[in-house]
Amino acid sequence: MTTPPSPDASGTPLPDDALVHSPAAHPVGREGSRVDINERRAWAITGLPGILIALALLAVGAWLFLAEDMPEFSAPLGVVLAVIGLLLFSGLAVISPGQTRVVQFFGAYIGTVRRTGLVMTVPLTTRRKVSVKVNNFETNELKVNDSEGNPVNIAAIIVWQVADTAKSVFAVENAHEFVAVQSESALRHIAGAHPYDNGEPGAETLRGATEKVADELAAEVAARIAIAGLEVIEARISSLAYAPEIAQAMLQRQQASAVIAAREKIVEGAVTMVQNALNQLEEQDIVALDDGRKAAMVSNLLVVLCSDSRATPVVNAGTLYN
Repeated sequence: MTTPPSPDASGTPLPDDALVHSPAAHPVGREGSRVDINERRAWAITGLPGILIALALLAVGAWLFLAEDMPEFSAPLGVVLAVIGLLLFSGLAVISPGQTRVVQFFGAYIGTVRRTGLVMTVPLTTRRKVSVKVNNFETNELKVNDSEGNPVNIAAIIVWQVADTAKSVFAVENAHEFVAVQSESALRHIAGAHPYDNGEPGAETLRGATEKVADELAAEVAARIAIAGLEVIEARISSLAYAPEIAQAMLQRQQASAVIAAREKIVEGAVTMVQNALNQLEEQDIVALDDGRKAAMVSNLLVVLCSDSRATPVVNAGTLYN
C-alpha cells in the first residue's frame, strides 16, 4: 500500500518531490544542526579591587540615604548605588589553576574567564566550571578485524584537553563521553586499515609500525573531536594481540616463519664455510680433489653444519677412494 504524502500546515498534501528535498528527509549535514560558537574573553577584574569598589558604592549609598539636609534625589540615588554594590558581589568567583568559568547572562554566552584567583565578572550571571587540565582516557579492549580479516584485540590511550571552552560546553552534551565514543570509533577504523603482521613489503602493520599507527590514530581522533573544542595531545596503542580463537594458529605461523628465517641464515653460513674450506684446500695444495670428491665433501660438510644434532664422525682407515 502506498503511503500518501504528508499534508502541510494548511492541510494540502505535499508533492513527492517536496518530501525528497525537505530538510527533515536529509538531516545529515543540514545547516543549523551544529552549535556555531567560539570562545571569547569575558569581562573580569581582580577580585580585591572589585570588592573595594562594591564596598565604596555601599558606603556612599548608605551615606546618601541616611544623610540629612540633602537634596530629594539623594535618597533614591543612595538606594541605587547600594543595590549596584550588592550586585557587584554576585559577580565574585574563585578560580583555581587549571579551571575556567564559562559565563552566561540569562542564557546568552558572554565569554570565558581564564584568570585564576579571586575575580569579579559580570553580575547576575551563571558561571559554569570547565576544566582545562589534561585528561587520560583508555579505550576498552576492542575486537576488530584487521585489513586481512584476522580478528585482533586492540586498545589505546588518548591524552586530550579542552581547547575551546565554549564549544566543549555548548556544542556537545558530554565532552568525556564524546571523546570515549569517537576514540573507539577511530581506533576501529585505523585497526581495520592495516594488517596485524606479515604485510606486503613496505606496508605499515599494526605490530611493526606502532608509532605511525599511533600518529594516524591521534590525527583521526583530533579531527573527530574538534567540533567539541577538544584537542589530542598524544595517542598510544596500549594493547595489541590476536584474538584468542586464532592466537594459537598465528603463533604457529610466526614460529614457522622464525624457523625458516633461521634455517636460511644457517644455510647461508654453511655454504660460505664450505666455499672457504675448498678455497683454502686448493690454495695451500693440501689435497687434490676431483669433482666427485668435492661434491661428496660439500654434501658431508653441509650435513654436519646444517644438522640440528651433533654429527658422529666416521674414520676412514683406507685410502681416500675406499
